[in-house]
Amino acid sequence: MVKRGYHHGNLREALVAGCLSLIEKRGPTGFTLSEAAREAGVTPAAVYRHFEGREDLIAEAAFQGYEIFADLMEEAYADGKPTDLAAFEATGRAYLSFANAYPGHYVAMFESGVSIQRSPALHAVATRAMGALERAAVALSEHIPAEKRPPPQMFAAHIWALSHGVVELFSRGSPGTKSPFPPEDLLESGIGIYLRGLGLVAPDE
Repeated sequence: MVKRGYHHGNLREALVAGCLSLIEKRGPTGFTLSEAAREAGVTPAAVYRHFEGREDLIAEAAFQGYEIFADLMEEAYADGKPTDLAAFEATGRAYLSFANAYPGHYVAMFESGVSIQRSPALHAVATRAMGALERAAVALSEHIPAEKRPPPQMFAAHIWALSHGVVELFSRGSPGTKSPFPPEDLLESGIGIYLRGLGLVAPDE
């Protein structure tokens, strides 16, 4: 819990931190705005200095999550180095790493119902976050013969769906979905099968 007492200017961040803590414990709909205020150590009235309501607070948590996510994805892509294939695979792994390291942000972004169209700023940062994966897909798709090449956006969407599925089913402790394999291995092998199907990885790799 955020300690009681705050300096001028960091109330907003204290509220976001309290929101993230509650999201991790109860999910995005399992707490009230008053409880978020209590988690931050302030009165409920103080929340309205910065946020119109709970959804507005969760949207800010999602915005901050997308900023972190975008930085991690761009770092993983590394401008396509050392190879287009390695850079593409790295972006898939970065997705899983982000979900594990920032569970509250992840839920605010993908499970809260907050639309990325909520504000121009949220849309822009969400677009930047997926931009690295799309750039990696475009570069890698150039290695596929034109007649067999899926649209790069579809290519990126497939890897996003695979990464998201591994996170949701096997990396977040969902009841009844324990896997005998580490999520990282599931994702790595899944991407490998997908890429072999497109002829981008040799059958024995």
